[in-house]
Amino acid sequence: MTISRRNLLKTSLGAGAGLALAGAAPFWANRASAATRMTAVYYIPPSYKAISYAPAGFVKYLQEHSDGEISVDYYPSGQLLKVDEQLPALRSRSIDLMFHTTSYVTRSLPILGITGLPSIVGELYSNPERLAIGSPLFNLINEELAKDNLYMLSAGGGVLEPEYIWSTKASPIRSMDELRGKKVRVVSFEATKALEKYDVAAVRIPSSETYLALQRGTVDAGVFNISTVIGRSLQEQLGYCYKLPTTAYTVAPFMLRDRWDSMDAGTKSVMQDAARWYSENFAPYANDDIYPNQYWPKVKSAGIEIIEPSRKDQDEFQNSIQPVWDHWVEQVGESVGRKAIDLALGKA
Repeated sequence: MTISRRNLLKTSLGAGAGLALAGAAPFWANRASAATRMTAVYYIPPSYKAISYAPAGFVKYLQEHSDGEISVDYYPSGQLLKVDEQLPALRSRSIDLMFHTTSYVTRSLPILGITGLPSIVGELYSNPERLAIGSPLFNLINEELAKDNLYMLSAGGGVLEPEYIWSTKASPIRSMDELRGKKVRVVSFEATKALEKYDVAAVRIPSSETYLALQRGTVDAGVFNISTVIGRSLQEQLGYCYKLPTTAYTVAPFMLRDRWDSMDAGTKSVMQDAARWYSENFAPYANDDIYPNQYWPKVKSAGIEIIEPSRKDQDEFQNSIQPVWDHWVEQVGESVGRKAIDLALGKA
């Protein structure tokens, strides 16, 4: 039997995850820090055109601008790791770089919740410079991530267009009152907390299983970014989009902090250049090009009814989010939480 590098990595990653959970380092732990060859992973498939372009471009940039000093083995589409396996693999030093959706890891890395807090997401979406590389908020996030030995190279140039509430024809949600009691696919902890008062049954399922869940009535609706809708062809199962900005996220490249700190100046410089390219080509590419010119026209041609929330619903939702903010601040600490919120709102 031929043993490919991918198969060898998958076998090693399984062992490494177990050792990481046990608190031990895998036997190849020094491999990543000793080599300019890097293993990078991302679980999103190319069908998510808007948010697969920049991660692939980041890897390509490194390979083309490092004069052969950096070589990257890139595994997108969950070829090597599933979404929930990426962070443990990075921590165990089984991989060197991961592209990860912030909303998936806010329970493990609470500081990233600032990219998905209800109401704040609209401010970050409208003011992407507040998450720019070197901005006070970007630096604060990395100060907190450093406590977990993690480093975020870029915040993607801002958050993506906020996630809205999408529902099926059989179970329409056209107001917050119609949301009550529904089974809703939700990923982020922040969105789950925000919808608690509406007595929804929050269901966390992978995006790859969402099409069938909607088709079979396992869920009535979902809190989705439009990339998920088009990337998984969910427009075929949906009937309504209630355009209430509920939460948001970005996709960021992460490394271990000590791995980053150990890199020589030349390698760091190329990585930083790639991170700047990524910031210019992740959220801006999706928000300003693909979404308005390709994705929203597809949604409309599919016959999905797009409903703007009433002022009453907007005010009611706004009045319900303070406990979500308070809970998040409690998770990250009063001083850090309040400072992050102020920076996100442009008050500091």
